[in-house]
Formats: sequence, C-alpha cells, structure tokens
Amino acid sequence: MLYRLKTDFRLSIITLLGISALLGISPFAVMRFAQGNMLAGIVDTTIMLAITVGMVYAWVTGDTDRTGLAMAIVACAGAVTVGALVGEPGLFWLYPCLVSSFFLTEPRYAIFINLAAVLALMVHGAAFSSTIQMWSFSATAVVVSCCAYVFAHRNENQRERLEHLATIDPLTGVKNRRSMDEELAMAAASAARTGIAYGLVLLDIDHFKKINDEHGHSVGDDVLTEMVALIEQNIRKSDQLFRFGGEEFVLLMSGVDETGLRAVMHNLQHIMHKFLKHPGGKVTASFGVALLKNGETPDDWLARADEALYKAKASGRDQIVYADDVSAQGPATETA
Repeated sequence: MLYRLKTDFRLSIITLLGISALLGISPFAVMRFAQGNMLAGIVDTTIMLAITVGMVYAWVTGDTDRTGLAMAIVACAGAVTVGALVGEPGLFWLYPCLVSSFFLTEPRYAIFINLAAVLALMVHGAAFSSTIQMWSFSATAVVVSCCAYVFAHRNENQRERLEHLATIDPLTGVKNRRSMDEELAMAAASAARTGIAYGLVLLDIDHFKKINDEHGHSVGDDVLTEMVALIEQNIRKSDQLFRFGGEEFVLLMSGVDETGLRAVMHNLQHIMHKFLKHPGGKVTASFGVALLKNGETPDDWLARADEALYKAKASGRDQIVYADDVSAQGPATETA
C-alpha cells in the first residue's frame, strides 16, 4: 500500500482528496441536515460519496487517469453547486478544487474544468453580493489556477527527470536493472494471461576487463555504447534491452518462438563479429538464451538464462547457448 502511494503520484493525490472529502465534508453535511437545509446536505453527501467511490475504484483497478478526471469534474461541479446553494460561504470550497484539478488530470482538461466552474458561478450570480465581489473572486480564482498549473507542470517535469535517473543507465541510455525486474514481472504476467511467448537473452562481453586494463576505461565505455547501438539497430521496437550490470546486458523479446529466437541470435552474433571492434581487435560476447516456460517466475527464468550464459563462457566464449539445451545436458561449470 505504502509502495503504491510512493510510486504513483496521481493515486496519492486521489487518496488524499478522498480522505479530505471524508474528514472535511462530513461535518458540513451533518450540520446542514441538522439546520434543515436538506438540499445542501444531500449535495455534500453526494460529493463525499462520489469522491470516495472514485478513490476505491482507483485502488482496485489502478486506472488513475479516468478516475482523476472524473474526480476533478465532481469536485469542481460540487463546489459550484454548494456555492450556488449556500452563497458566499460556499465559494471558498472552490479554491482547493481548482488547485487539485491540475494534479488529478491533464492540464488541458484541468484548465477547461476550472474555467467552466468559474463561469458557471458567474452566470448564476446568486453566490455573490455584488458585481465587484464576483469579479474579484473570478480574478483570484484564475490566479490560483495559473499558479497551480505552473506548480503542477514543474512537479511533473521533476518527477519525469527523477524517474529517468532511477530507471535509465546513464552511460548507454538503456533501462537499468530496476526497470528490468519490473518488465520481467510484467512479461511473466502477460504470458500467463495471454499466452504470448517471451524470450530472454543474457549476454556478457568477453574479456571486457582486459579491454579496460589494456586500453583504458574510455575505450571500454565506447565498446559498451557501440554494442548497445548495434543491438538496438537490429531488434524490433517492441524488444527491450537492459544493462544488467557492468558488461552484462539483458534482452527481452516478445512474440518469439524457438525458431525465431535462434534466427535473431544468429543475426546478432554475426552483426557483432562484423562491426564491433576496439583498438586491439574485434569484440565478442557470450549469450545465454531462455524461452519463458508456463508458470515460471521471473527469477527462475533469469536463472536459466544465467546458467546458459555460464555454459557459453565455459565452452570457450563467443558462444550462444540455449537453456533448454543446458537442461538436457546438465549444469556446466564456469571457466576462469
């Protein structure tokens, strides 16, 4: 629960709004029923229930986009209705709704919702004691909306930058191990749900330490970036490449059978033999390949690919070894 709140910003806003609705609106609903203002009490109760239902729906389905849009509309429409019913005291409810809308939904929708709410109150007019008050309220509402837009936009940019730093390898530009763990889990879930086949390739550049020691780390970095570029040029857009650590990378492919996977691997090895070089000569890699089995966990899947990689390195490196072949032959011992 706490993990979802930390990682899903919009869900956290929806949850905060839902809790605020329960704690903030409930006393006013009770008070208005006690005062005999049944209509205003029903409106408050309806708003509170609608927001609460939206919060529960977002938690259950994970659909925060549509839920956020619906809650922004409900909150602003509810604030307008309360303002029209109770007059000036109800106007203050619109301000937090104007701010929240930019965090609940996309800016283009939030701008439209906010302007529609302010215009609706102006057209109705009954909530204002004078024209000056109406225009003063409208001006401050627009200023609040502009400030909320700037803050929300800046917050979104910073969130995207932090997410990029947390999930992308800075040297090669491919996703890192954290992203890989998430994608493998989603691939396993997708395979169980749809039956789509997935292939996993664990590759290790041969004698990479020697390249660094003899030619310097800058040359080693160039080898890594050039290899990534070669692989990305020769795989599909739907395939994903991750830096597993150091000179090890993981390639995740969807919708591939054993025949197709073997063809792809043969082509990648050929491309690397032809184009990947450093000042001391050509660069090769060892590959461990595994097709996802029914009901297999991501950890077991990766472990089978890792075992195949060890077999490839033990067989002299610059080899492609398939996990199913390793299973048939028994485990291998890695050579130094």
